[in-house]
Amino acid sequence: MSTVYDKAHELKQAISESEEFIALKALHEQIEADDIAKRLLDNFRQLQLDLQQKQMQGIQITEEEAQKAQQQFELVQQHELISKLMEAEQRLSVIIGDLNRIITEPLEAIYGSPNEQQ
Repeated sequence: MSTVYDKAHELKQAISESEEFIALKALHEQIEADDIAKRLLDNFRQLQLDLQQKQMQGIQITEEEAQKAQQQFELVQQHELISKLMEAEQRLSVIIGDLNRIITEPLEAIYGSPNEQQ
């Protein structure tokens, strides 16, 4: 009889074989091979991380930092490969979110949905 962990490993395999994951992986490999795209994406992600860390520490983000982040986002969005990668990441993120909702349904039956008013 399969255990919960066996099912989790089956789900992992199904995700890694999905069209969405395969497309994401291919785009990621293309960006890794493109020095300009890789540098653009790395800089953007580092800026995102820096701003998230500031927010987590309760440090107010300046208007200048917000504008810089917006400019960086617009810049990476103009790069075709990066734009496609971000779209692929979003599609996979939606799937992961859906899966998370499905597997937490038994807990919601006991504790209620986190979205429910208490």
